[in-house]
Amino acid sequence: WRGGITVSILGDDGVRYYFAHMSAIADGIEVGSVVTPGEQIGKVGQTGRASACHLHFAISPPCDSLEWSIRRGVIWPQRYLSAWKAHRDLSPASAVQSWTRHHPGACAAAARRPHAPDA
Repeated sequence: WRGGITVSILGDDGVRYYFAHMSAIADGIEVGSVVTPGEQIGKVGQTGRASACHLHFAISPPCDSLEWSIRRGVIWPQRYLSAWKAHRDLSPASAVQSWTRHHPGACAAAARRPHAPDA
């Protein structure tokens, strides 16, 4: 309910890319869909716990559960968004792998409290 209408993509690089607060998911985007760079996956919105129309974009490791604290992002995305905008291929995989090594129990801990407060 926090993210409203969401899409989560597991990239070929092993990184989970999470998009939240969307107003709609594009036709043809469903569980198991393969998407390509530049393909529209949905429309920006204000669903869930959003105070304004925006897209929440998050980078995190893939976890097996529906935990909130990891899904909402653990790697600051600006560096990667700027690179992609400049047509440079820059994967956050090494940053996600490093974060995971430093937080080996994060997915399990978050799974125990999937609806933990935002604090």
